[in-house]
Amino acid sequence: MRLTSLADYAVVMMAAAARHGAGARLNATLLAEETGVPLPTAQKLVGRLASAGLLASARGAGGGFQLLKTASEISLADIIEAVEGPIAMTACAETARLECALESSCQVKPHMSAVSGAVRGALASVSLATLSQGEVA
Repeated sequence: MRLTSLADYAVVMMAAAARHGAGARLNATLLAEETGVPLPTAQKLVGRLASAGLLASARGAGGGFQLLKTASEISLADIIEAVEGPIAMTACAETARLECALESSCQVKPHMSAVSGAVRGALASVSLATLSQGEVA
């Protein structure tokens, strides 16, 4: 399993935002410069993260965005879901899913929502505060 580039960039940008501290007013240009995320991508991600309730945005002079919650209240799962949608390891673990050719005889399907829940739980246990720290010992 690997994060998409958008999810990866969102995590990098949110960690950079958290390093600025609570209440810091930021903009996509600043974070793009600090992180190396292309500006159009940074702008797109700011919109998705704001729509998900992770960032508060303000337009106009002195506008920009800031974290809507503290870094310790935002999890890696929150960021990934803001960009990718609900965490589901397989299509059959999603609520809105496509038909599967194996569905009628699949012995694993009943367990996949538990697997997805375990993965989400692991991602939820990592806070943005942890991700925004410098070197890991």
